[in-house]
Amino acid sequence: MEEKENRLGTEKVGKLLVKLAVPTITAQVVNMLYNIVDRIYIGHIPGEGALALTGLGLCFPVLMLVTAFSSLVGMGGAPRASIKMGKKDNEGAAHILGNCFTVLLVLAVILTVVCRVFSRDLLYLFGASDSTIGYALDYMNIYVLGTVSVMVSLGLNAFITTQGFTKISMLTVVIGAITNIVLDPVLIFGFGMGVQGAALATILSQTISAVWVLRFLFGSKTILRIQRKYMRVRPSVMLPVLALGLSPFIMTSTESLLNISFNTSLQKYGGDLAVGSMTILSSSMQLCNLPLQGLAQGAQPIISYNFGAGQPGRVKEAFRLLFLSSVGFCGAVWLIVQLWPGFLPRLFAEDAALIEYAAWAIRIYMGASLVMGAQMACQQTFVAIGEAKISLFLALYRKILLLIPLIFILPHFLSDKVFAVFLAEPVADAVAAGTTTVIFMLKFRKLMRAAGTAE
Repeated sequence: MEEKENRLGTEKVGKLLVKLAVPTITAQVVNMLYNIVDRIYIGHIPGEGALALTGLGLCFPVLMLVTAFSSLVGMGGAPRASIKMGKKDNEGAAHILGNCFTVLLVLAVILTVVCRVFSRDLLYLFGASDSTIGYALDYMNIYVLGTVSVMVSLGLNAFITTQGFTKISMLTVVIGAITNIVLDPVLIFGFGMGVQGAALATILSQTISAVWVLRFLFGSKTILRIQRKYMRVRPSVMLPVLALGLSPFIMTSTESLLNISFNTSLQKYGGDLAVGSMTILSSSMQLCNLPLQGLAQGAQPIISYNFGAGQPGRVKEAFRLLFLSSVGFCGAVWLIVQLWPGFLPRLFAEDAALIEYAAWAIRIYMGASLVMGAQMACQQTFVAIGEAKISLFLALYRKILLLIPLIFILPHFLSDKVFAVFLAEPVADAVAAGTTTVIFMLKFRKLMRAAGTAE
């Protein structure tokens, strides 16, 4: 176990990043299949695919909210635990893991009750119409029953990744995703369950993933193990975790608020067809975001451990490779979208009108995806070195201060209201990426020097 831990501080950074990032990227890409496979199958239901797909998309804020609370605890706790490990304080890291496990369980129960009780009201708030509410309710009322499994799987898997066990964390997602892919057509078409079948397949798959995670973290092969003596929640342990986790929490939870803002505006100006296209666009954006997150997760243990161990050269090298890889990936995605805009919409729908609409919108919506890699690399590095305040500001800046206001402001200045709503995304992306990169260039070296780790 000590050899696994020391490797983060001794092995060549480029080689180490490949070893850690390939499994985490694979895990994120496979994780993406949970929602995307559902949407592909649902969008191809004969006769009702377009409305069913729109209804499924309306549940997206709930899915993002569950993921956000998982990130609040998992992405806040994992870097803190890794920094402790870099300082040779494994007992302190184990305290963080135990506290995070307890908090995840409590939050999951609360979210399950709230979402079940207020499901109809929430979905109308998210932009549902009388034509789509039935499909949305069918999916949401089943999905929320698996909230505990989703949060345990997502939240605790970060603690497997941060210890360097990226193959194990990859298998967490791969096992669940394969199960989901197999169950989807069986339940949706074979048993005729439609949207309900998609939801049931998802929660059964996440439950299997959660069992896998718990089996590993309660076992003997892990460096950090869940132990009862560390599960009693202590403010001194959890407050720093929640402070750091606020950034990824806001990044993810504001996806819910963002999706609501898009859906309500598009429903107003473009109707169900525009809202349905938004489901396709958000899925397409996941194709860019989730692999980026996987790359950042692969780099996080290297950056966190070496920052805690006082090795700034390795921290800088890991960031450089993360930055170049992220920018290169986003450039490739942007090129594909601009050259073949109809490719992704055809994956999700058979309805010709919906495909045509989404193909027009995707070029606008992802027009600045080219620069997202720079923002992700800089922001996630701030998280990895424990800079909660800066990462929190950057998370708030893009979505809360820029994007959501633009969604409602731009239609007042452009004659094509729907175009204006979609245009808000690339404008916010470009401004936020530039700002984030400048702040990083100004702050990074200073922060390392202040921490006593500058070269």
